[in-house]
Amino acid sequence: FHDFGSLLNVKFLVVVLTFLFVDFFDTAGTLMAVATQAGLVKDNKLPRASRALMADALATTIGSLFGTSTTTAYVESTSGVAAGARSGFSAVVTAILFLVALFFSPLLAVVTPAVTAPALVIVGVLMVSSLRLIDWDKFEIAVPAFFTVIMMPLGYSIATGIAIGFVFYPITMLLAGRKKEIHPMMYGLFFVFLAYFIWVR
Repeated sequence: FHDFGSLLNVKFLVVVLTFLFVDFFDTAGTLMAVATQAGLVKDNKLPRASRALMADALATTIGSLFGTSTTTAYVESTSGVAAGARSGFSAVVTAILFLVALFFSPLLAVVTPAVTAPALVIVGVLMVSSLRLIDWDKFEIAVPAFFTVIMMPLGYSIATGIAIGFVFYPITMLLAGRKKEIHPMMYGLFFVFLAYFIWVR
């Protein structure tokens, strides 16, 4: 770039906002999934969520300076939670092992996806177990939940699934006559994600 003024255009802002939403909702969805699996969610709220989001934001920022892909929370952490991890020490051990793995990258390159597939299946099973908490008997809850879940694998993104959920939730709640229960912010997110799917996706 010749100057920072060249960045102030609509196309650049669209790209920035797109990455913002994708990263934020990917992180939020993953944190809730892992925290729910660990039994840390209380009254549908994640204690000290701001600290977790700040750690993720710092990791993403620092990672981008080194040219890496987005450094964020991953659902594979649920496998550690299933094994009893709670304090975060397992994440530190994993980080150290990744650091050591840098020196053995040529050797680790022979590890095929077929080797890691069973672990991902286990992660999927652990995540699906949380679906039992959804009130499937209520149409206005079940429909957005279904589209959220189904669009995550079909859209290859947790954020895409969550965005679809934000689009369908206000619609189904209005159809069910429960408009008073819809938070005003949900309407804003509805239009934001609707515009995202129409003009960006």
